[in-house]
Amino acid sequence: MSVISRSNPSADTPAPKQGVRPRLWDSSVTSYYLILGSTLLLTALGLVMVLSSSSVTSMVSVGSPYATFVNQARWALIGLPLLWLASRIPSLTYRRLAWVILGGAVFLQLLVFSPLGVDVKGNANWIELAGQRFQPSETIKLALVVWLAVVLSRKHHLLSQWAHVVIPAFPVVAISVGIVLYGHDLGTAMVILVAVGGALFTAGVPLRMFGFAGAIMILIVGRMAMTSSNRMTRIGAWLDPDCDRLGACYQASHGMWGLAEGGVWGMGLGASRQKWQYLPEAHNDFIFAIIGEELGLWGTLLVLLLFAVLGIGMARIIRRHPDPFVKIATGGILAWLLGQMVINIGGVVGLLPIIGVPLPLVSAGGSALVMTMLAIGVVLSFARTEPGAKEALAARGSVVRKTLAVVGRTRSRGTKE
Repeated sequence: MSVISRSNPSADTPAPKQGVRPRLWDSSVTSYYLILGSTLLLTALGLVMVLSSSSVTSMVSVGSPYATFVNQARWALIGLPLLWLASRIPSLTYRRLAWVILGGAVFLQLLVFSPLGVDVKGNANWIELAGQRFQPSETIKLALVVWLAVVLSRKHHLLSQWAHVVIPAFPVVAISVGIVLYGHDLGTAMVILVAVGGALFTAGVPLRMFGFAGAIMILIVGRMAMTSSNRMTRIGAWLDPDCDRLGACYQASHGMWGLAEGGVWGMGLGASRQKWQYLPEAHNDFIFAIIGEELGLWGTLLVLLLFAVLGIGMARIIRRHPDPFVKIATGGILAWLLGQMVINIGGVVGLLPIIGVPLPLVSAGGSALVMTMLAIGVVLSFARTEPGAKEALAARGSVVRKTLAVVGRTRSRGTKE
């Protein structure tokens, strides 16, 4: 049985009794506020930790401890209005524009092979315009999820048949992932495949088909790893218990030492030792290690808790929303964000090889931050259309406006007196 059919609120959720005030957890706007609150808190925490973790390297490279932080804050200020705008766009608009959005994302990704393309540490997945770098592969994550939601929701009752799962999903996914892999960005390609898997699972694709798809994914990842000496070195370092801590395991070792030095309570905000150019990419891929060093175990648990709240909010939408398109798109975005979080933190704590993907909403990286906030804005748009949510949000907005009006009249009377 598919996730969609299992999560029909009309079948599983009993109607609330008349005259009984529903509990907070059963409120129609709980999903909306869980997602919005956790997103804002993670973004704020990320800005604080980017400032702390990048201050030394920024001072050395450009002469100001605030350079990386200011750049990240600028991207956050771009992402916030985009999140708000995306949350106000109806799901029907996303459905109608799915092909256009995907085509635009693929076009942007192809620009990395033009004179606008920039190679960053072996990954040819960046373009530079007016002095600003942008990673277009981030746009493919959201575009592909929305497109898949349109296709799979239309084929909902036919997904037990191989042909309807493969066509047109397989060739479009293969092209989208292929052009990312052609730029040698294996980490982003893996996150895209995780998002695709989340969308397929939510749509109700039989699990036997995931075995076949998983085998193909392992072959692709294995092939890409074997063609890169850097990736083979990282995998070998992860598997070797006696790895050279001054060589291949330098970054991983310093990340673990940072977590260990933090202990339970941490060394204090700004007191990290590893950020003094001992730990590479301290403000990006390994920012979780700096969080553990400065804020301790409680700081790392707070990050995990906020991601759990974000996931719970999205899971509520999948369970409660009646629209299959909304369920599938939310499932893909949920898999994308939590999957990328697991890959990043797993690499930092040594449970996975270091892939090189940022921690969503927390790590430095403008294009990743903006596209993540935009994707969450799309999910907030879905949350606003949960059964009863539109009316509840309108009622609360009316209460706020009335309260502000009363406060304004009170102040005006006080001024006259």
